[in-house]
Amino acid sequence: MVHASLSGTGTPPARVRDALLDALGPGGTLVVPAFTPENSDTSRAHRALTGGMSDDEVREFRGAMPPFEPDATPCPSMGALAECVRTTPGAVRSAHPQTSLAGLGARAAELLAGHDPSCHLGERSPLARLYEADAQVLLLRVGFEVCSAFHLAEYRMVPPPPRRTYRCVVGDRGNWIAYEDLALDDTDFAATGERLPRDLLVRGVWKEKSVTVFGMRAVVDDACRLLSGSRLRNDVKQTIRPGPQSGTFVFRFG
Repeated sequence: MVHASLSGTGTPPARVRDALLDALGPGGTLVVPAFTPENSDTSRAHRALTGGMSDDEVREFRGAMPPFEPDATPCPSMGALAECVRTTPGAVRSAHPQTSLAGLGARAAELLAGHDPSCHLGERSPLARLYEADAQVLLLRVGFEVCSAFHLAEYRMVPPPPRRTYRCVVGDRGNWIAYEDLALDDTDFAATGERLPRDLLVRGVWKEKSVTVFGMRAVVDDACRLLSGSRLRNDVKQTIRPGPQSGTFVFRFG
């Protein structure tokens, strides 16, 4: 599973996609977040789109919003690589109208099937199947603040986070539905990533920014512990003694 920022690299996303698929080989699967936060009247993305509108303009905008369509709806806020993977012939996309994932490769259909529309990124989402497969996560020129795997850890926290109502458009233009799910919160993900044991991570640099690779299962388990403790006590000063670096690597895209 890859989160990437290619801005400023001059590297076409198709080149990165092909390099990753070559590294995975014919039996591997490449997965990216294909989230559509624009399809929600409670998201930062939607508020940005409607900021400055009058009440009448907002109502008109809401009534005209197109529904989520897995085969057609773009994911502009997820970056060029995610959109490239999503639009590649043969790509598979999960069905959640706000937090879908897209994939290419041998197990894409299996891993992305059955995404419950009332479960963003929990046990009834592809993240749980990626966890079971002990997928590798690649943060390519981005940090843990965008690490979606941490959301799975939120679902497993003790006590669990509160729940909230989400709204989005499905089926027909302007057809808004509501459902309940966990109140997901990524504001402490960067701090949580800093507290992970260093021996769980492999770090490098590409195009002057950090690159991190890790096994999803071990990191989600540790993030669950860290998030449960820090949020319960509202204390982000907990520290984990870092272990030795487990290795380095170099990305080559020609």
